[in-house]
Amino acid sequence: MMERAILIADKDPAVRKQMAALCIESGYQVVATNSAARVLRDILKRNVQVVLLGSEFDELAAADLIPLFKMLNRDLPIILMSNEVSLAMERRIRREGIFYHALKPLDSRDREEIRLALKCAFEELENRLAGGHARKLSVNPQ
Repeated sequence: MMERAILIADKDPAVRKQMAALCIESGYQVVATNSAARVLRDILKRNVQVVLLGSEFDELAAADLIPLFKMLNRDLPIILMSNEVSLAMERRIRREGIFYHALKPLDSRDREEIRLALKCAFEELENRLAGGHARKLSVNPQ
């Protein structure tokens, strides 16, 4: 089994803390930051396998940084959490190759959606490493 390290990047310390608690509870190793430089460094050094990304951090829009993150590691699963759900934004981030887009979690159902997306991201990575084919993400919390 591979190491399961997640990088949480968000400008809001409360969101970082909430997501870190959820990830630790799920058995993942966690790094939380509001620094774009830290995200870039950890992606470049491949210290993390999945990035849980808020819509803004370090005074930069995450959507503007996603192409750079994917250039450093095109196979990196990025789960974007945002409050914006416009069609234009959805098209743009899908074109950039994010793994999943979720609304920022407000309650336990929203947190369960994030937990399931993380689980699917790691399953896809493990499947790729084992030489299998990636499967489509299906998150449908009840």
